[in-house]
Amino acid sequence: MSERPEQELLSGAALTTFRLNGQFLAVAEELARPAGLTAAWWQVLGAVLNQPLTVAGVAREMGITRQSVQRIADLLVDRGLAEYQPNPAHRRAKLITPTPAGRAAVTGIDPAHAAFAARLAEAMGPDKLRDALGAMRRLSAVLDDLADQEGP
Repeated sequence: MSERPEQELLSGAALTTFRLNGQFLAVAEELARPAGLTAAWWQVLGAVLNQPLTVAGVAREMGITRQSVQRIADLLVDRGLAEYQPNPAHRRAKLITPTPAGRAAVTGIDPAHAAFAARLAEAMGPDKLRDALGAMRRLSAVLDDLADQEGP
């Protein structure tokens, strides 16, 4: 470490996160492709599997831009994998929900997803993987808190 250890830690965490993001996206693309999805389509469908959300809600949940979610949601609707529903809480912000075809596509990913998850847990160790997830969640929560307090 240098005379700027906090900056080096921040840079290291950010660069490692960027690399992990790329690695996870590559894995997601491989898992989603046989089901006729892309990683981005899977991400948006996955966000609305349990409850319909607005485009802005999906963007907040996934940490991506509203514009990219809107583009993907429109594509999913055009392909019959999702649909827009009226939103009782807001006249103009419609809710996105998967169609039966969209649910089937996501369900089709499950066997390969489970197999990869088992390989990852075996390679890293389930406890270490759980610890890493906990640390990532804590880091994300702290970043949210700091952004709420004063911004970067």
